[in-house]
Amino acid sequence: MLTVTQGFLHLSDMTEQNDAILNQLPGRLKEARRKQGLSLEAVAKLSGVSRSMVSQIERGESSPTIATLWNLTRALQVDFAGLLDHGTAQSRIELLRHSEIPTIQNISGGCHIRILSPPEDVGAHEVYDLSFPMPGALTSDAHATGTREHLTLIGGEVEITSGDHSVTLRSGDTARYAADVPHQIKALTAGARMFLIVHSDKPA
Repeated sequence: MLTVTQGFLHLSDMTEQNDAILNQLPGRLKEARRKQGLSLEAVAKLSGVSRSMVSQIERGESSPTIATLWNLTRALQVDFAGLLDHGTAQSRIELLRHSEIPTIQNISGGCHIRILSPPEDVGAHEVYDLSFPMPGALTSDAHATGTREHLTLIGGEVEITSGDHSVTLRSGDTARYAADVPHQIKALTAGARMFLIVHSDKPA
């Protein structure tokens, strides 16, 4: 545990055994900011730390004072101790049993949708398990600009349409396509099952 005795102690003053923590800190701060969907400007306003300093810390070009880090963690709504705790993130396992995974029944399209990604990833990196007990279709309007979908078919046969383009997939095939245009996943056979990843870039 790190005991703070003066507000201007720099993290670079810590012992060599904490080098791993210092190496991971920029990435952890950036990840926390993106999970909150905040831009650098927004973090600067919330924390009182300049935009340029936040950017330098995220790039590993500047070692923040404890006071600065405290302000950043409060703005990002993350645990200060947990951010510095080497090994905690690696050893923590979040487990959802089959019955606990959120499921949506798309009645009109005949699609069962299981949401595998955590709620904080919505709009950035979403993972779904899709299944069609009977032939049907999941039709979607255009998502945010730059959004792409990655679909891997586990079983059955489906047709993917993205804009004016269509392709047929069979078990084991993968398709990657634009999802910022109207698109559709159409199950051609009963029992079709697939994993779908929806990826879009959040503000930098």
